[in-house]
Amino acid sequence: MRLSSLADYAVVMLSAAARHPRDARLSATLLADETGVPLPTAQKLMGRLAGAGLLESARGTGGGFRLSREPCSISLADIVEAVEGPIAMTACVEQGKHDCGLETACKVRPHWSVVNGAVKGALAGVSLASLAGAEL
Repeated sequence: MRLSSLADYAVVMLSAAARHPRDARLSATLLADETGVPLPTAQKLMGRLAGAGLLESARGTGGGFRLSREPCSISLADIVEAVEGPIAMTACVEQGKHDCGLETACKVRPHWSVVNGAVKGALAGVSLASLAGAEL
């Protein structure tokens, strides 16, 4: 299993955001400069992360983005799901997906939800605060 570049960049950017004071207004440009994430990618991710409720945005003078919750209450699973969608190790774990040719005879399918739950639980156990380098 490997995170996409977008998910990886989202983790890097939110970790940088978590190192700023809680009330600081941040921009995609600032976080791109701090992290090395290309600006167009940073802008795209800021929109996705705001849409997922991990960032709050404010327009106008003094506007920008800030974390919507304390870093200790945002998990790695939250970030990955904001960018990638629901965590699903295989297609058969996703609700409503029936595109596997082995689905009707598969003996492993009933067990994938356990594996999926373990992976999601492991990601949920890692806080943004710990990724940012300190329990904030």
